[in-house]
Amino acid sequence: MTRKMKIYSHDNLSLHRPLPYFSYGKMHEPLEIPERMTELLKAPKALGLEVTTAKEIGMAPILAVHDFGYVDFLKHGYNEWRAVEEDLGPQVQTGIFVPYDNPGLGIMAKAAKYQADDSAPISEHSWTSIYWSAQTALNAADALLSDDSGASDIQLCFSRPPGHHARRSAAGGFCYLNNAAIIAEYLRQKYSRVAIIDTDMHHGQGIQEIFYARSDVLYTSVHGDPVNFYPAVSGHTFERGTGAGEGYNVNFPMPHGTDEAGFFDYIDQSIESVKLFDADVIVHVLGFDVYKDDPEARCQVSTEGFKILAQKMRALDKPVIVLVEGGYYRPKLNENLQAFLSGLIE
Repeated sequence: MTRKMKIYSHDNLSLHRPLPYFSYGKMHEPLEIPERMTELLKAPKALGLEVTTAKEIGMAPILAVHDFGYVDFLKHGYNEWRAVEEDLGPQVQTGIFVPYDNPGLGIMAKAAKYQADDSAPISEHSWTSIYWSAQTALNAADALLSDDSGASDIQLCFSRPPGHHARRSAAGGFCYLNNAAIIAEYLRQKYSRVAIIDTDMHHGQGIQEIFYARSDVLYTSVHGDPVNFYPAVSGHTFERGTGAGEGYNVNFPMPHGTDEAGFFDYIDQSIESVKLFDADVIVHVLGFDVYKDDPEARCQVSTEGFKILAQKMRALDKPVIVLVEGGYYRPKLNENLQAFLSGLIE
């Protein structure tokens, strides 16, 4: 069966540039930087694949998932931060973390409420990239909703900044708006069952939180064991959902050091969960940080492995939206994405 594919991106995805930040007791150079997009965009060009510029879908699908006050903070927080007479620094970032019983009086209190950790600072142009990352993902979902005959059954979206760590009202782990959750909710207008399969190195605690009590969206994740590894507080096998959602949250934490064969053993188990669920449409959160040389990797996936991963997604024979999220070893991003794209189109 011939599978059609369409790729979406937007120039505004490259505007967000986080500055060095303090975390885990030391200063860190940001890994999630615009140069990642430069490398990723080389891949479709090398393969002669067209990249469609995303159009604006709007704010409503975002607010269907995220709290209004949180989205308002993401949009206006930088200007509020810079307007404070005392110089608070060049980006919104606070070491104060008080998410509950916090009235949000003043930008420092809002940051304490809405930033879950130090790795999601907000700089001058962050909101523009955050917003257009969600809009880019929504373009693929909108195509499936609005045009059965013209929509590609495999669609790939560049998702920068990424989203799977973003909670309903908190940023963290380089993530601000949860693009996978936003498009899964948006797709529910038409599709009864949406499956999200997450193969990023880290557990997507934001997706898990948003759908934890629901049975219409399956979340399954293959990720590094979260004990002393980000996000540290979620991603265990015993987290299975609650209420109506019990059983519809399936985690596969990999022991650190897992080889490629072990990685695909977990992937196959995750795929079996998706098949059992019998999803109408699949959202794949793709992270290149499982690549063996990535600074975040705790497993050993090769470049060829991404081609195999894509073939497994294609073989599900369902409409698939791929969100390109994690991956921080820039010298191989182009080659690894080429391998994945080849697996989708061959």
